[in-house]
Amino acid sequence: MERIPKKINISEYYSDYSTLPIIDVRSPGEFKKGHMPGAKSISLFSDEERAKVGTAYTRQSKEIAMNIGLKFVQPKLQNFIHESRKRAPDGRVIVHCWRGGMRSASFAQHLIDNGFEEVFVLEGGYKAFRTHVIQFFDQSFKLNVIGGYTGSGKTKILEFIKAKSNQVLDLEALAHHRGSAFGGINMGAQPSVEQFEINLFEQFRRLDLTKVIWVEDESHHIGSVFIPIPLFKQMEKSWVYFLNIPIEERAKYLIEEYGSLDKNELANSIERIKKRLGFDKVKSALEYLNRNDFYNVALITLKYYDKYYLRGLSRRDPEKVKELKFETINHEEIANFLLTNINYKYND
Repeated sequence: MERIPKKINISEYYSDYSTLPIIDVRSPGEFKKGHMPGAKSISLFSDEERAKVGTAYTRQSKEIAMNIGLKFVQPKLQNFIHESRKRAPDGRVIVHCWRGGMRSASFAQHLIDNGFEEVFVLEGGYKAFRTHVIQFFDQSFKLNVIGGYTGSGKTKILEFIKAKSNQVLDLEALAHHRGSAFGGINMGAQPSVEQFEINLFEQFRRLDLTKVIWVEDESHHIGSVFIPIPLFKQMEKSWVYFLNIPIEERAKYLIEEYGSLDKNELANSIERIKKRLGFDKVKSALEYLNRNDFYNVALITLKYYDKYYLRGLSRRDPEKVKELKFETINHEEIANFLLTNINYKYND
């Protein structure tokens, strides 16, 4: 009897097969835009080849497109086996394409025909996975939101909260961005909007959703990526614990965070907010930067960001904003205070 791949849906994948390696046979461009966590890209077609096959399918016929596709694939068949075996040495693997169609079915059968023990095809492919991710964020989460002016060290506070065995979601780490004009410096390339959402889902999936999750207050966008709207709306409706720390203390902290960074990068970041900061303030900030007076650079930029943050805070229900005043920045002490004095409050 001929062996064929077994189809599994996304629910079966998470319940029974999530430990198996995954091979994504979509084109490199599709994979770069977004992919399942841990997936290995072994592309059936290059981006250019996929475009040619798609054009033939649309303008000529399915048969012609298939013949063109076969010509592209045949020289790669042995490499598919070699690369797949590296990914799945025991011969058990999951394969998917965009919609669980011809690309994944043919690739999976090729593996079966060449000695792979058990090959599964994800029904609905990556599209089904994306739908699963999007729907995931429609549920309710128990969020404690830490707010505060720029330079309050909210990320550091979250680190101490996590170190004390509490659940924390670091959105800025996932976004590779600190959320300001200076936020991308030394943070590496940001993921695509789609991949950020997927990575966020994967982080959430590993948490106990019956328990509280601590998260930093953010605007809808963090650099070039966006918090999923259902999650962002929940953050807006949640209680926010606003850390009110003197600007002088925050300026000192920013020197520790940014003072060692490349001055050209800092100057470029200042230039990016020229229209909002004002020509005179930008000129002053750049002069201070040239003199290595990072404290006054920080003071100038903080006055802008404080106004920006207050505008966002004003859109919240004032009954759900709890102001907490601290005269200095001690991340561990603030974390301990929050853990000792803040109890999760359910949203209305």
